[in-house]
Amino acid sequence: MTEVTLTDRYIDATVRSVPERQRADLSAELRSSIADQIEARVEGGADPAEAERAVLTALGDPDRLAAEYADRPAFLIGPRYFFSWWRLLKLLLAIVPACAAVGVAIAQTLTGATVGEVIAEVVVVVLSVVVHVAFWTTLVFAIVERSARAGGAGVVAEWSIDALPEVRQSGARLSDLIATVVFLAAAAGAVLWDRFVGFAYADGRGWMPVLDPGLWPWWIGGLFVVLVLEALLAVYVYAHGRWTLATAVANVALNAAIVIPVLWLLGQRRLIDPALFESGILSGDASNLETVVVAVVGVGAVAVAVWDSVDGFVKARRTS
Repeated sequence: MTEVTLTDRYIDATVRSVPERQRADLSAELRSSIADQIEARVEGGADPAEAERAVLTALGDPDRLAAEYADRPAFLIGPRYFFSWWRLLKLLLAIVPACAAVGVAIAQTLTGATVGEVIAEVVVVVLSVVVHVAFWTTLVFAIVERSARAGGAGVVAEWSIDALPEVRQSGARLSDLIATVVFLAAAAGAVLWDRFVGFAYADGRGWMPVLDPGLWPWWIGGLFVVLVLEALLAVYVYAHGRWTLATAVANVALNAAIVIPVLWLLGQRRLIDPALFESGILSGDASNLETVVVAVVGVGAVAVAVWDSVDGFVKARRTS
């Protein structure tokens, strides 16, 4: 019986992971190369057994060597596709989990779930969506990377100067200040218009307010105070030319000062004028309509507050 040498074992471990049609040629080429290197070491005075071990050690992991012979990627996402994969993954993670969170929050609210149950369900779904988005995006790119006929597969295009992104804004320009002040003034004007004119029209009742008139004067007065503070924060950011961690934290506090009372008032059914659902403006059962409106307004308020708060920290990080 022929003795199995280290060379035989190494060659077998190497060729077992390459296509069948390449095994004979690779085996013969590899055996010849190993024999030549061993012979060179023996002629230099090395022991044959030690020379064989040294040559095989220098060749390294058989799987890595097989991947090199078969021109097969030995990585998950290679440099050719890495930046396209990374850009797409960041874009999907910025959009898909947020949309899933809003949808789940509205659905849970409509089913009568408590705030804790809504938050728990949103966290679970968002984590699951993040994992799935990362896994499936990476899997697609890994398959394309290993497809011999991919040729880019429409995933990677030649870079051109037109692909340059726009300069990221710091949020501290004069145009940002003007936009913020105009938006806050429009919000205050809308509240006043709703109170003294109304936004909803019902036959036989004329124009009706959307917000509960009982919010005047204290709740609405508090809202106006927060809007003024928001405007002052925008002026401060513009005067200093950049966002900082302190201004980002202040922005979070002002967002919380709006969204927390809104959620509490929605829970108490005191934010929307009850007469609006009884006026016939909206068709359907009044209690069901009120539940839908409460869910949509509540989730929308939280989503806007979270987005604006995160945006402040992003701008602060860019300028830090």
